[in-house]
Amino acid sequence: MRRLDNIDLRLLRVFLVLAEEGGFQDAQIALNLSQSTLSTHLAALERKLGGQLCERGRSGFRLTPFGQSVFTAARELFDEVEAFQGRIGRGRGHLVGRLRLGIVDGVVTNPRLGLQTALSRYMTYASEVFVDLELGTPLALERALIEGARDIVVGPLSQKLPGVTYIPLHRESQALYCGAGHALFALEDGEITHQRIEQALFSVRSYRHLDDLYRVNHPRASAAIVQMEAQVMMILSGHFIGYLPRHIGEDWARRGQMRVLRPESYGFDSAHFAATRRLKGEQPLVDAFVRELKAQAQASEPATVQVSR
Repeated sequence: MRRLDNIDLRLLRVFLVLAEEGGFQDAQIALNLSQSTLSTHLAALERKLGGQLCERGRSGFRLTPFGQSVFTAARELFDEVEAFQGRIGRGRGHLVGRLRLGIVDGVVTNPRLGLQTALSRYMTYASEVFVDLELGTPLALERALIEGARDIVVGPLSQKLPGVTYIPLHRESQALYCGAGHALFALEDGEITHQRIEQALFSVRSYRHLDDLYRVNHPRASAAIVQMEAQVMMILSGHFIGYLPRHIGEDWARRGQMRVLRPESYGFDSAHFAATRRLKGEQPLVDAFVRELKAQAQASEPATVQVSR
């Protein structure tokens, strides 16, 4: 196998995206390249490395054992390249490199958790950092963290994965809502019995593994969503009840398009964490951003609230 040069590094980046996206269709969008260009780059890399990296055809896209080995090695290589950039940047008194963030959706209106404030402060002294921000479910975010695709993830995480440091940020208040067209909307609080709640169609957040149902002791789910915007749509339809963070639901309630249902019985707080991998050596980009996240949460959090695991 011939020695790799800078062109090969670019080809390796293309291959990494192909593998991470699971095929050509999504990789075309991520890289803004045509399928024929991607195929040409992949074929060139296979010739240089001396082996087939993936199987593609009617049966789909799948890495070969050799391709999986190259993928793992390439991921480690680019991690080291970014660490090198960071060390050079620190030598010049700058933060340099790529920061890969992941967060659950529906937090931009939460002053204690929205990344925008922490990001604003961070970029005042880290303007040379390339920020890669992705939304996802808690499970997908933790998987991306373990696989090395994200450096920091934020959300209601499991707190169970080995090799991961979980930093408590705050507790997000959750409540059960119905829309203005729902049969429960016009009832007095005392008329909203548990029997009526049980009879209502329930939209659950699928990534919570039916925890929403258990909290209400509801017999079944009639719909499932992943994103908070989808839950808002379900509730506004007037046919479903479901959970939302209060910083989202109360805005719709003020407009008269939703109402909270028995918050004293069905409300709860969801603990949110920032999580990072425990890696050897320094992580200046990650450590600096975690400091900003903690500072934002502490500045907004009432002193009497304790975040527990």
